[in-house]
Parts: sequence; C-alpha cells; structure tokens
Amino acid sequence: MITAVRKPMEEIIACVEPYDRILLVGCNECVSVCSAGGRKEVALLASALHMHFMKQGKTMDIRELTLERQCDPEYVEELVTSVDGADAILSMACGCGVQTIASRYRDKPVFPAVNTTFMGASERQGVWSERCQGCGDCVLGITGGICPIARCSKRLMNGPCGGSTKGKCEIDANVDCAWQLIWDRLKALGLERRIEDIMEAKDWRTSRDGGPRKIIREDLAS
Repeated sequence: MITAVRKPMEEIIACVEPYDRILLVGCNECVSVCSAGGRKEVALLASALHMHFMKQGKTMDIRELTLERQCDPEYVEELVTSVDGADAILSMACGCGVQTIASRYRDKPVFPAVNTTFMGASERQGVWSERCQGCGDCVLGITGGICPIARCSKRLMNGPCGGSTKGKCEIDANVDCAWQLIWDRLKALGLERRIEDIMEAKDWRTSRDGGPRKIIREDLAS
C-alpha cells in the first residue's frame, strides 16, 4: 500500500491562498486506508481551510469530491463537470494521482495536499512500516520474505554489516537489523545454509536508477 501524510497546513494554505474557488479531491484507495486523503480527511481539510480563510476575512469556495482512484484516467474523468467551476485543484492522493489529474486538466493548477511516503504494510492500528521500494527484481523468495532493500538501512544484498548489535541496526537502536530478521526466518524454515549463498551485485536498472519505468501488458492494452 502506498502511504502518505498530510502536508503542514501552512504549506497547503500558501498554495491555495491566491485562489477563490478550490476543487478538493480525495482518493478512496491507499491514502484512505492510511487516513491521509479519504472522504473523511477531505471533509476535515475543507473545514480547516474554511475556518482559516474566514478568520482572514476571505470567503473561500471549496467543493469536495472523493474519487474511487485518482491514478486511473477513467475515474479522473469524473471531475470534468466540476473542474470548470474551480480556479485550482487540491489533491489528497499520492503523487501518482496528483500527476494523473494534472495531465488530464492542463489548464488548472494542481497542488498536492499530502506527502507520499513509501509502500508499506500495516503493523497495527494506525501504524504503517516501509516494506517495499519497488526495485523491479524481487528477491523475497531468497531472503525468507524479508526485503533487504527496503528494510536494511544500507540496502545490503549480502549481510549483515559489521555495525549491527544484538539484532539492531547501528543507525537506530529501535530499528531491527534486516539481515538478523532474514537469518532468523531462514533458520526457522530450516534454510539457514542459504545465508552462505552470495548474491551477485544487483542490476539497479530495474529500479528507479534506470529512469521512469512503465509496464505494458499487450493482452490488456488497447
């Protein structure tokens, strides 16, 4: 799941202050799950903005909409009837959603209301942790289902390094050493000898180092 957190109010206010009519758009997918940009968060932000500008003596017209997904052109098309009445669009989706809207409605300034953080998993209620960096060449089948790229501070493909102590990372005593977790997992599976297999240097061209990536499914593309 893509996680996000709302931007500071000061930053959001600075973006929309020059405009009188704002279309505030939420997303019913990832940012809704992590309580950053769903229907409830849209309502709360709209209320906070109204309150701020009322204190400044300015009447701000804010229309609220929440799409099923903002990263899908099919759903973004639903904004057509609302965009004409807006001076600017404020999106509470991840960066993919913001860019999809900006690409479709080129004559309107589009501002992000959240900071996209990482692909994470839910640990417990209200807590999400980074688990994947989308490297494009998954090694979880080798490392016992624990990602050394997302969870090792040094992204080591063969570890642990010499800095881990008592199963904790040297950068922070509260951070588990990913390679300790990998060892524990492999040992529990009876696969501890796998730790001796040296992984070759990773080809980072499948990751962001190779430039913007694209997936094309010929069987689905039209």
